[in-house]
Amino acid sequence: MSVTQASLDRRTLDLPAVVGRFLWHLPRNILIVVLKTYRRFISPAYGQVCRFFPSCSAYALEAVTVHGAVKGSWYAARRVARCHPWNAGGLDPVPSPVHVHWDEPSSVPLIVQLNHPDYFLAAQAETQSRTSASGE
Repeated sequence: MSVTQASLDRRTLDLPAVVGRFLWHLPRNILIVVLKTYRRFISPAYGQVCRFFPSCSAYALEAVTVHGAVKGSWYAARRVARCHPWNAGGLDPVPSPVHVHWDEPSSVPLIVQLNHPDYFLAAQAETQSRTSASGE
């Protein structure tokens, strides 16, 4: 068996897993496209009206990205229900998932980095100080 045939066989064996993963993440990915479209085209027309940080659309995007379609949509719906003129607003981060852990900062989704700037800026500064200290 040649190397190319072995790699072809491996790819065909992984095809059901790839298709299954695609179908499993399809609802989440559809919601992400809808939320990004809203943030790109509709949200700028309203301006900064959200009382919370991160904004409701950024919260929803992070919740769906991190927790999936069902749980993320539930978190987003609860957040939108709390966003009204009689609520003081403030800092309201997405609940941290127990099962998700990113090994490298480069693997963290951008929306998570943008919604938690203090954490990721501190981690980035710590990494830079370590590299500069080891380079001396």
